[in-house]
Amino acid sequence: MTNSLEDITRLPELLLGNDFPSSLYVHVPFCVSKCGYCDFNSYPGLEWLTARYESALRRELSLWSQHAGRPAMVLRIATIYFGGGTPTLLGTGGLKSVLDRCGQVFAVDATAEVTVETNPGVADEIALVELRSAGVNRLSIGIQSFDDGELRFLGRIHTADGARQAWSMARQAGFENLNLDLMYGLPGQPVQYWRDNLEQGLELEPEHISLYALTIEEDTPLGKSIASGRIVEPDPDTAAEMYLLAEERLERAGYHHYEISNWAIPGRECAHNLTYWRNRHYLGVGAGAHSFLDSYRLCNLKGPLEYVQTLEGEGDSLPVSDIEHIDEKMAMGETMMLGLRLSEGVRAGDFLGRFGRTLENAYGPCIEDLRRLGLLTWDGDSLRLTARGRLLGNQVFCRFVG
Repeated sequence: MTNSLEDITRLPELLLGNDFPSSLYVHVPFCVSKCGYCDFNSYPGLEWLTARYESALRRELSLWSQHAGRPAMVLRIATIYFGGGTPTLLGTGGLKSVLDRCGQVFAVDATAEVTVETNPGVADEIALVELRSAGVNRLSIGIQSFDDGELRFLGRIHTADGARQAWSMARQAGFENLNLDLMYGLPGQPVQYWRDNLEQGLELEPEHISLYALTIEEDTPLGKSIASGRIVEPDPDTAAEMYLLAEERLERAGYHHYEISNWAIPGRECAHNLTYWRNRHYLGVGAGAHSFLDSYRLCNLKGPLEYVQTLEGEGDSLPVSDIEHIDEKMAMGETMMLGLRLSEGVRAGDFLGRFGRTLENAYGPCIEDLRRLGLLTWDGDSLRLTARGRLLGNQVFCRFVG
């Protein structure tokens, strides 16, 4: 465990690396209530900690600006993403204060993509106008479903009408780049219900759509209910049918399927998330946030109070709890796993430039085997998942990182 700025700056790769991150992730762990399927680092009932948490975020950003003894303003930031939890529970004043600190300690591009996640029912139109004025230019709204019964099952606090109202308020506040989150593959969910959700989502004309199959995490209330037999397990074949339906419908609607779970109007792809999928460097601040810097992955303290107390202490301690060295083998495997999620795939020239090895040299037999199975396609320039490969993506990925 290494958690002081002094210790971290002794890592030569971090000191000397030239490819410093241009993407910043800010984690806000507060939520109104914990959904039964959620295993994110988020906590309800911590409203009393928000002001101190905001101050801690500003402190952590200032410490990172001093990273490796470099002067402030050296780190150029092209994307900022506030995730959670529900970041808008920090309040518009708190989010603006953190954004202002980013601009004070880093060189934030004038055209930077600045995303904030939010949920229906937690921000009114005045708050959204203030967010837009503060420099937030992209919202990701967690609607998940337009069926009130499904929303109750998922533990969401909003209704379908509330979701549409939230969307309308965001448009009226001046947001021209909105992402819509929807979830499919719920236990017992009929395909027709999913088709209706898609159609109602398309009626809102989002610039970006994220579609996620419900993932059952064993330590969540939903996971325990399924394990005990109180709730039927989702049917993977039905989920696959829903996915294929979405692919066909969104293509007809003019959306670019640029990542396994993400579609966008051309030119509205999420620049921040592309940093992750292209396995590039990024800085994360906040409780439980991760960073990827040169050949190291860093993880912050997970508990919000412990995170705050560390940054309220004397000295220059960063809230980093763990540092993992990413060797070349792991870096190559993660580049394959993440890059294959994209429609552009893994580009041969990019791989060679980064690792000094061709794809054939690094993974020739594996690639050939997956091609024979109809899961990968290779045109000599890019390696991509086939349509069948997208349905069996996890089986493909484990061949590179297993």
